[in-house]
Order: sequence, then structure tokens, then C-alpha cells
Amino acid sequence: MEHTETLRALGLFDARVPRYTSYPTAAAFSPDTGASFQRHALEQLDPSEPVSVYMHIPFCERLCWFCACHTQGTKTLGPVESYIEALEAELEMVRAIIPNGLKMGRLHWGGGTPTILPPELIHRLSESIRRVFPPAQEFEFSVEIDPTMVDRAKIEALASEGMNRASIGIQDFDPEVQKAIGRLQPFETTRACVEDLRSAGIASLNTDLVYGLPHQSLARIEDTIEKVLTFTPDRVALFGYAHVPWVSKRQKLIDEAALPDDLSRYHLATRAGELFVAAGLTAIGIDHFARPDDTLTASLEAGRLRRNFQGYTTDTCSTLIGLGASSISRFSEGYVQNAPATAAYQQRIATGVFPGARGYQLSPEDQLRARAIEELMCRFAVDLDDLSQEFGTDAQKLLPCLTEMATRFAPFARLTGKRIAIAPEGRPLTRMIASVFDQHVPEGVRYSRAS
Repeated sequence: MEHTETLRALGLFDARVPRYTSYPTAAAFSPDTGASFQRHALEQLDPSEPVSVYMHIPFCERLCWFCACHTQGTKTLGPVESYIEALEAELEMVRAIIPNGLKMGRLHWGGGTPTILPPELIHRLSESIRRVFPPAQEFEFSVEIDPTMVDRAKIEALASEGMNRASIGIQDFDPEVQKAIGRLQPFETTRACVEDLRSAGIASLNTDLVYGLPHQSLARIEDTIEKVLTFTPDRVALFGYAHVPWVSKRQKLIDEAALPDDLSRYHLATRAGELFVAAGLTAIGIDHFARPDDTLTASLEAGRLRRNFQGYTTDTCSTLIGLGASSISRFSEGYVQNAPATAAYQQRIATGVFPGARGYQLSPEDQLRARAIEELMCRFAVDLDDLSQEFGTDAQKLLPCLTEMATRFAPFARLTGKRIAIAPEGRPLTRMIASVFDQHVPEGVRYSRAS
């Protein structure tokens, strides 16, 4: 904590900056890049290179107040079944134009609550995906799991379809914190889910926690982490709560007076990180932790760690195909996001129109800056000579950025020749430092807290 005042002076507790899971961020996307770009990018894919596939299931039986994802509530399966039909139609539209032989290296189901699907819909959707994207030899299938919306039959259905990584949403186990965010999830329910996953042969378990929630305290987050560690997770994601009620109206149900202030958020994140490292996990980037024998740790040590919309990843596929409402695809030429609203997405599919509604086409300089930001977020360092191997002499145009970082964020950002590195005690500033590379900050956009 001895560096707290220096971090405060550098603006950590005042700044709002992107999380940089992409560059440019979605705030820079435009309707000028949409369905036609999406179609062209799909047609031009190289069949020799496996792709990642992301499937968005936007439905939840309950809408957690803290969540800012594109979701909608439902108590019946009718809307879900209609949505699955739209997904199958989108898959057929994609299948008709992608090159023959294209395979899938990664598959991730997110939401919403993918485990709202009963076993028969799990099998049906999985089969529809595999008809379009046969799995590659090195295939990983991960699913976001809500322990209160899953049972052994659903887990066994997912396992039979090849799920080999499960990501469990926990947030916090304290009852008062759970009540304040509209997500009641007993520890016993979560433990039973973990046991079912392990019994089904799921080799890798991720757990997602959130700091900065209402009524959270050091004692409460310590208790939550103690419980989480009994699951022996392979990976842990520790996200800072983003209170953005102007984006997610349901967050207005959260009492802002109960939220920890920025300094308290910093202490919560720092203490959590200390506990995970003390338990033998390796710190990965700014907010992940992994067992020493996990592939995420191996990727970090080998310099292959990447960052995408799900956070830190071992995924090296250059293309991500997003399916479903609000999903974002990443191509070498840029990004495209499907219509965010479920009704608008289904309407586009019903009329035979590709669902891409907005996006961004990358210039060569955008690609350079995106790589530099990813390097900084993954390795806390950027070396322009290393970037020159991929981008040639253009990489040197970023030298003024490095100089600005070293000046603005001294003593934590240290410039040696053409290499900038962030000292361990200054890593809470990483998103702020990375923003120096950012040339696309739309006016009026309010990002989440840096702390």
C-alpha cells in the first residue's frame, strides 16, 4: 500500500478508461461498417486457418442487477426456442459463403445464461454449429455456467458435446452482497455444480469474481476467496464492477451509497490478488490468475498470451466469428457487431440479411496500435524493435507515445531505448498507460473506472 498516494497523484482513482478487450473499442464502431463488410470478411477467410466461434445466448430467468451484458429475462422456453431457430438460420447463411474446409479451433457459449437451455436444445444447437464448423484437432469448448440454472443432465449434455472448460459465475458469496446485486447463489449450490462438473470429466474450471460490489469489505472478499479456493479452480478472473446505469438501466436498482469508493476498490483488488498468489496461482495480466500447470500460465511464459472479448486467453486464432444478437466478430480487416437487440437480430435473419449492424475497418496504423495495446495489457511491456518484425518501420512512429508514458506515469513506466515497461507496483495503471496509444476516444463516451 506504500505506493497508494503516488497512484492517486497519477489519477488512478479518478480516471475512466476502456478495458481494451479490443482496439478500437466498441464505442468507435459505426453503422457504416455492417452486413456487407461481414459477408465479405467471411467469404475471404483462409480455410487452412481454424477460427474461433462465439455463440451468444441472451436469455436469463433472472436479471442480475450488476450485469451490463445484452440480456433479457424469460420464464418460458418459447422465446429461447425461437432464438435458436434464428441462430440456426444465421449458421446456414454463414455456411453458404465460407470456404470449404474451414474448421473451428475454439467455441465459447456466453450470455446471458447458456445453461438456460435444456439438454435437447444443447444437443440441437451443438449439432448445428458442428455442421458449419467441424472441430479442429486442437479444439476447446467452453461454456459460461450459472450454478443456479444448471443440473447434472445439462452438464452431461454439454460434456457429451465436447465441453472441456467451464466458467462459473460467482461474483461474491456474501449473502448481503448477493442481495444487493440481485443474485442469490448459495455456496452449497455452487459447490454441487462444481462436483457435477468434475464428475462429468470437465478438466478445466474457471471461476469469475467481481470486486467493487455494494457492501463488499476486505473480510467479506477474503471469505469468498477462501470458499472459491476449495474448488481448486484452474483459472480465476477478478473483474472490477463497472457501475454504468446510463448503459444498463437495471443497475439503477443498486444503492450507489453502498458501493466501495475508489481507494476501497483498489484495496479489495490488491488483497484478492495477494490471496490468490499466496494460494499458488500465477497472476496473469491485470485481472486473471491461473494454476502453474494451466495453459494460460504456459502461454504467458512462452510470450503467446492474448487478450480478446472474454479477457485473457490462449486462443491464437486470428478470426473470431460471433453468432447471435450483439455478438462481435473479429477479422483481420476489422470488427463487426450483430444487431444488439434480440428482436432486431431476429428480424434481420428472418429477411435473409446478415445481422452485422455496426463495426470498424482497421487501418494499418490501427493494427499496429492494437498490437501495442495488447502487448502492454498482456506483458506490461512494449518493445518497438519487436513490433518492427511485424509492422516494419511503421512501429517506430509509436516512440512519442512511449516517451509520453514515461513522462506522465513516472516512476512506474520506465523507458529503456525503445522499450517501455510497467513496474509491478504500477500495474494498476496499465489501462491508463495503454490509453496513450488510443486514437479513437469518441466524444461523450463514459468508460468504467480505472481502479
